Amino acid sequence: MVLQTMQEYEWEMVRNSVIPLLIFGIILFILYRILKIFQVYYATVFNKPLFTNRFFRLNRLTSNQRAILKSENATYRTLSPKDKRQFEHRVAAFIDKNTFVGRQELVVTDQMKVKVAATATMLCFGFKNYHLDIIEIVVLYPKVYYSQINKAYHKGEINPRLKTIVFSWEDFLHGYEIGDDNLNLGIHEFGHAIHLNASRKSDISSLIFNRGFKNLTEYLQHNESVRQDLIASKYFRAYAYTNQYEFFAVLLENFIETPSEFKSQFPVLFKLLKQMLNFKFSLNSDK
Repeated sequence: MVLQTMQEYEWEMVRNSVIPLLIFGIILFILYRILKIFQVYYATVFNKPLFTNRFFRLNRLTSNQRAILKSENATYRTLSPKDKRQFEHRVAAFIDKNTFVGRQELVVTDQMKVKVAATATMLCFGFKNYHLDIIEIVVLYPKVYYSQINKAYHKGEINPRLKTIVFSWEDFLHGYEIGDDNLNLGIHEFGHAIHLNASRKSDISSLIFNRGFKNLTEYLQHNESVRQDLIASKYFRAYAYTNQYEFFAVLLENFIETPSEFKSQFPVLFKLLKQMLNFKFSLNSDK
């Protein structure tokens, strides 16, 4: 009788402790699902994520990496202190997540890592899901290199199968340091990475990007005069018209490097591109 009473008491204790935890877990799960649904609804209505920043356990750059970012990245210097911290977190996350490989005896330095990571971070800064899962390896050559994939000399490329993005460092630097000629290898190749990454995912940022790209292509399909103006203007280099991926990558170069001219000549395309990226920086055309 005493044993039965003890067992009943122990069961009562377990029930009193487990059931509230179970109920609390169910409530949390329901709230999580509601938040997920609301985030999708918000993104669908407003063409931007409900929130983009992470506030806990932020990655940190080394003091040397942070000094490089501060001295050599103009975009970073325009940010508020809060956004600078988020930018640093994402640059550090990119460096930590990806393996950097130097070819032809090129030694990869912190400067190289920070400049590559900062380019990717700038383009994805408006994304909630900013990791480019399509990339795991960054390969750097000193100059133009011979690609075994298509038997031709390249300045840069992305290989989704190998999860690799490749740059000629000489040409990457040229694009990084000359900011108004609409030729930026880093922006171009990361444009490909963003496009391919979004086409394979279904997160909120990919949803916004893919819907924006669909709107962009439909706008051009339904407006023959705009298509003719694009070609006649020669504002976008001819390589843009190779295919849809090159079109987006070239548009992105112009969007970043000469935004005032872009917005002036093709305001609808400019607006669509800005929505696709949820671009958060103050472009000089917006001032």
